[in-house]
Amino acid sequence: MEQLQGTGVALVTPFRKDFSVDTEALERIVKFCIAGGIDYLVVLGTTGESVTLSKSEKQLVIHTIVSANAGRLPLVLGVGGNNTVALVEELQQSDLSDFEAILSVSPYYNKPTQEGIYEHFKALSQASPKPIILYNVPGRTGSNMLPATTLRLAHEFENIVAIKEACGDISQIMQIIKESPKGFQVISGDDITALPSVLSGGAGVISVLGQGIPAEYSKMIRLGMDGRVKEAYSLHYEMMDAMSLIFMEGNPAGIKAIFESLKLSTAVVRLPLIEATSELKGKIDTFLKSFLKVNV
Repeated sequence: MEQLQGTGVALVTPFRKDFSVDTEALERIVKFCIAGGIDYLVVLGTTGESVTLSKSEKQLVIHTIVSANAGRLPLVLGVGGNNTVALVEELQQSDLSDFEAILSVSPYYNKPTQEGIYEHFKALSQASPKPIILYNVPGRTGSNMLPATTLRLAHEFENIVAIKEACGDISQIMQIIKESPKGFQVISGDDITALPSVLSGGAGVISVLGQGIPAEYSKMIRLGMDGRVKEAYSLHYEMMDAMSLIFMEGNPAGIKAIFESLKLSTAVVRLPLIEATSELKGKIDTFLKSFLKVNV
């Protein structure tokens, strides 16, 4: 899956003030990411507020992104949940022709055992017509998919091709990189661990921040993958404050505040999430003005 190396971004779903999906803003964001050098786009992930979108809204988001992208970048579709049977049916019934792969989160809320996680992804592997990127994000799911489980899945199922690892533990990430089969990709799921993961042999990142400052963020990842460590870390440290700021009041409230500051969309999110406070928006706006002044 060489087309899914480098910088992927988990796209937001922009809303109008009346909370309807803003397709024009979504088109602007897609084109902004493409112009900024992003390598691939992830559709309907957590950052896209997929859990608060209706079925028809999800199709609208997919259609808008596919149309705006116009075949220029590879697309990955988020297809995850905690009902294995329902996900199998979704995979069997969905038109996935526009996507290179699916991204599927480890089951949340149920808190399955490691064997339950394994059996869940085994069932998805057997049903999926597309390659699968596993997604481990213990802060959201309530359970950590351990390296042994990830590696077992990677070795046993050819269509399980990568993991988006958002455990926040670089030693866990390195263990998976060290022991994974040839061709299996370890992708950082956290902005703060993206560069260390790449320098440890990872395949890149699925970023939140990257869609807000795509040119600089994707440059950092390219520098890291080229082994230009000092230059890559220089950019990392310039962006590090933003990596924290955008998560201070939850995701995607922070990244949507960036888009509001850039005048690409509103900062509106849907309940139970709350729009970023004016204090946080001020901090984000100050960062952006300073950062872009130096990097334009």
